[in-house]
Amino acid sequence: MKVGVCPAYLPSVNYMAWIVAQKEIGFIISNHFQKQTFRNRTSIYGPNGKLNLTIPIVHRKDLDHQLDKNVLIHQETSWQKNHWRSLEASYRSSPFFEFYELDLYPFFHTRQQNLMALNIQLILEILSLLEVDIKIIKEEEITSEFRALILAKEKTNKSNPVYNQVFATKHGYLDNLSILDLLFNLGPESVDYLMKLDV
Repeated sequence: MKVGVCPAYLPSVNYMAWIVAQKEIGFIISNHFQKQTFRNRTSIYGPNGKLNLTIPIVHRKDLDHQLDKNVLIHQETSWQKNHWRSLEASYRSSPFFEFYELDLYPFFHTRQQNLMALNIQLILEILSLLEVDIKIIKEEEITSEFRALILAKEKTNKSNPVYNQVFATKHGYLDNLSILDLLFNLGPESVDYLMKLDV
């Protein structure tokens, strides 16, 4: 069975753990866009606790009937600058921020137009940083979809192992944040952590 998933923005740890466990995946971009999903949002660990980052999109009257692949990013905001500043404020003091900084910098300093194209590029970059080689299949070859990973309101009953987080001594441990939280804190050991998860 060839499984696909909707591309998420800087996906969660559980999302990436599922991907890492696959031999091949496909990205589904022909679904109708749904609000309240991780298509255009992610969560990181900020100085004041959990911080949600959202990419503004172009709202059209037919947004609920618009295909994911056609959703455009709103260009009249400084979302890229704001997201990068948030990442710096959150992770500049983490062990591996500088290790990955140059790889991620271009995504926040080069104009981005299409939401799904950006999400896929980021996921592929993250897989490269994790040094994980997964076959990417064409959308038309997908036979089923793993939907739970993209739902923003989906609650997980999993109890993931704890790893060191920058602000954990102030606000406690936060589970299943963006994969960047794991990367910046664990670095090359991130893939080993992901492979231990049961998602």
